[in-house]
Amino acid sequence: MKIVLFGHGKMGQLIEKLALNAGHEVVLTVDESNRADLTSADLQHADVAIEFTTPEAAPANICLCADAGLPIVVGTTGWYDHFEEISNYVKQKGSALLPATNFSLGVNLFFAMSEKLGALMQPHAQYQARIEETHHVHKKDAPSGTAITTAERLLSTWKNASAWSLDGSVPNSLPVIAHRIDEVPGTHEVIFSNTIDEIRLTHTAFNREGFASGALFAAQWLCGKKGVFTMRDVLGV
Repeated sequence: MKIVLFGHGKMGQLIEKLALNAGHEVVLTVDESNRADLTSADLQHADVAIEFTTPEAAPANICLCADAGLPIVVGTTGWYDHFEEISNYVKQKGSALLPATNFSLGVNLFFAMSEKLGALMQPHAQYQARIEETHHVHKKDAPSGTAITTAERLLSTWKNASAWSLDGSVPNSLPVIAHRIDEVPGTHEVIFSNTIDEIRLTHTAFNREGFASGALFAAQWLCGKKGVFTMRDVLGV
């Protein structure tokens, strides 16, 4: 698999390392030093692109890949206000897009389990639900994109709240509580509790490798496809 990497920070470097160890080839790395000069012709010799940059840069990177007919896996979050417009552009160009708030296979199984837990807990209104997430102090967004996806999946089956809100600031909403401490890679919990007992569904990341290996797995799956997909399509959950 021949890969174009958009972004060469910690995640980009880890993806590159894992890709090379797996026998893939990184044919081009794009960062601030060369992005302005990049054209769709520069992408013609790759099989897939993997994008971990910034919310400001991601839309243009996706569109450039669509112009080149290059499938792209996108781990950048914060650009979803433009999702419908960009998705339509990708489809019009006959290309492929797979965005995710988290590519970790374990996290995506956690999403599916959150949805099933919500269905099981729906008849039991005596339980109050909340989501808690913990990340390192350098993480700028709160709650995390992973926590938001967890909330959305839970609310698709657990109907005792119609929306989530940070710290439960909106009445009758699902509280999503964000903690920022030390160098924690990421912990997410779905919690149902009452005065008698408590049920916790937890995913804890020990390092970033799960995110990087999941992005590579998704990239392999996306090669040769056309359309807009999610990790639910990749894993069938």
